[in-house]
Amino acid sequence: MLDELRAALAGGEPLVDGPLDGWEKRAVLGVPTSGSTGEPKTVLLDADALTTSAEATHERLGGPGTWLLALPTGHIAGAQVLVRSIVAGTTPGVLDMSKGFRAMGFAQAARPVLAQPGRHYTALVPTQLSRLVVGEGPGLEALRQFDGVLIGGAATPPTLLQQARALGVQVVTTYGMSETSGGCVYDGEPLRNVSLRTDDLIEISGPVLALGYRGNPEPFGEWFRTGDLGRLRDGRLEVLGRADDVIVTGGEKVPPVLVERALATVTGVLEACVVGVPDDEWGQVVAAAVVARGVEPSVDELRAAVVEAVGRAAAPKLVRFVHELPLRGPGKVDRTAVVDLFR
Repeated sequence: MLDELRAALAGGEPLVDGPLDGWEKRAVLGVPTSGSTGEPKTVLLDADALTTSAEATHERLGGPGTWLLALPTGHIAGAQVLVRSIVAGTTPGVLDMSKGFRAMGFAQAARPVLAQPGRHYTALVPTQLSRLVVGEGPGLEALRQFDGVLIGGAATPPTLLQQARALGVQVVTTYGMSETSGGCVYDGEPLRNVSLRTDDLIEISGPVLALGYRGNPEPFGEWFRTGDLGRLRDGRLEVLGRADDVIVTGGEKVPPVLVERALATVTGVLEACVVGVPDDEWGQVVAAAVVARGVEPSVDELRAAVVEAVGRAAAPKLVRFVHELPLRGPGKVDRTAVVDLFR
């Protein structure tokens, strides 16, 4: 795909299936959304948005470099690794994911990338970071040599971030989506010329915005209104999860991400996903699927941590320990599948 994308960015054949009409003709790339809020859509991006995002990323990270592609190119995070490589004039390394993600495979794929002069980068989802950090083997040793490791696609547990940074991994959290050419907020701060505002929901403006959705009569306007809750504190963005995921239990609104953060502080919790499960009495009850590391914490410990950090209404009434969380797309937790675990 690298050569085709390079040609498209230079004005060649766009990487979009089928004919384009009207404003759509400016597109060079079509990327599917995750479909987390309904039917997936195709986001159309032009060359300016893609390359502006890549240049701003390099500026934030400290300069252009050689990238290791460890994500599928059918999603914006993987496609942007290729765009950044094209902009930097470097050839990316590619991790073979045909048999899944393995720490040893990552270490092997990283070796030729790290042998190149200059700076070195990669982009991962939290699940990949967790497997490398927890393993503490060759994969972690390779990861520590990268000058920047972008983490996005899903919320990263704070304890995982702390552990990774303590081990010397140069982790940079990212927030963004296909509609913003990928990550446009790094460690809570927007990239150059990207503006943010919140009215419960996060809104984004700037040159990284996509043209619009394929098949829609109108392109995007100046501001893109996301489906994510967030708040700005001293210019830094705190993402509180999708508005659609908010649990209403006994009349109280509970953002799952706050409960997940509280659970992650409990010793023995590797990661957690919190969902609302339908209930005749409460409307919904808070339910937590927990992946433990080592000895499982008690349910009372988990509930106490949530009560202290978020409040009594947020304490999970249902808790289930699982070996791993179900995923979809580029490392996103499949919340619908998690709800099914409690049915």
